[in-house]
Amino acid sequence: MRAIQVREFGGPDVLLTAELPDAVAGPGQVVVRPAAVDVIYLDTLLRGGWGGELFPIEPPYVPGGGGAGTVLSVGEGVDPGLVGRQFVARASGAYAERFVASADDLVEVPDGVAATDAAALVHDGVTALPLARTGKIAPGEWVLVAAAAGGAGSLLVQLARDAGAHVVAAARGERKLALARELGADVVLDYSEDGWQQRAREATGGAGVDLAFDGAGGALGPAVFEAVADGGRFLTYGAAGGGLTEIDPATAAARDVTVVHTLEAGPPARSVVRELLGEALRLTARGRIRPAVGATFPLERAADAHRSLEGRATVGKSLLLP
Repeated sequence: MRAIQVREFGGPDVLLTAELPDAVAGPGQVVVRPAAVDVIYLDTLLRGGWGGELFPIEPPYVPGGGGAGTVLSVGEGVDPGLVGRQFVARASGAYAERFVASADDLVEVPDGVAATDAAALVHDGVTALPLARTGKIAPGEWVLVAAAAGGAGSLLVQLARDAGAHVVAAARGERKLALARELGADVVLDYSEDGWQQRAREATGGAGVDLAFDGAGGALGPAVFEAVADGGRFLTYGAAGGGLTEIDPATAAARDVTVVHTLEAGPPARSVVRELLGEALRLTARGRIRPAVGATFPLERAADAHRSLEGRATVGKSLLLP
């Protein structure tokens, strides 16, 4: 089978197409033929050698954390009735024509939901839903979503809108701002422009936003924090801006701002992932949210998908289509 392999850490050029042995399901496992594979910014960081203490990956390896497709075969102890049905699952080594997943991690794709939409929710749906729950979005509140045109950010814009909040979306460039408007943002701001955080406060009448979702990180994170009203909530989860956001606890306490670093809790349990992914799929099937799939690439162009993400050229979600 064809797969993308990283034989050494480095730039996008280390993503090479390889012929590997066919995937085989072991006990409790299935083989999935993916119609669409999730591509996230974390994939680019790991490819470059980042995060070895959290993600102990050594080359050679096949990247990818999951996708949506058809079950081709099952291993010992797995219901053969799964063969031929459409599922989405998290699984390592998904940048391939076939990947192996645990049968316990499968979530069936509802009727009417495209494989591309299902794959787009594998990570970002599981990220956005608990963020929205933790943020406790209330009707009439002002909610700022930074990195609003990304996979998780675009879902948070819709979840906040669906909860009855006023949404301020921050992103870089007119194409990304246009997507945020389309998804229901009331105010859009380009965070590459100086003073954008003050304009976010002005949009609320001067007090600042009640809740901010920081999907940017790096140097942008503190600017997102500045836009939060005294007594507000600040949830950070992104590192695309060059690292995780660090807010001085004394500064947060002086302003009575609740700061939540959502990554500190570690990855959710597998049962929680299944529950969240199932809920994200149901919301999509009902038309409550819509994954914003902005870029798709054939398998052999995985390097281009990574270049697009790293260059901030991707608007919405990136997927591979094996």
